[in-house]
Amino acid sequence: MRKYILVVEDNSDIREIVYLLLSEDYEVHFCEDATTFRNTIFKKRPDAVILDVMLPDGNGIDLCCEIKSDYRTGHIPVLMMSANSSLEEIKKKCDADDFIPKPFNIDHFINKVAVMVA
Repeated sequence: MRKYILVVEDNSDIREIVYLLLSEDYEVHFCEDATTFRNTIFKKRPDAVILDVMLPDGNGIDLCCEIKSDYRTGHIPVLMMSANSSLEEIKKKCDADDFIPKPFNIDHFINKVAVMVA
């Protein structure tokens, strides 16, 4: 059975790239905003979550905190993505498992996801 990855990203171009990179090996579902994510996460528990930091109706840091503080989802690995943050900044605000800067190196991104869902 393929691993299920939930991606929260508002940029359609990045969603398309992530889909092309991951869909062959993983079941990938996208949310364009925080509200959709909150309505989706408990319908089918993901094996990993990829969160953009800046979203139109919130931010990925808050979503990461929500995931990690809930006993039902706290075990799910979270990969944060941002063009405006660093791992050090993210770790001060939430308990993300990993971080990748945007724009990202394709091989680096694929490897980070593979490690998260292993």
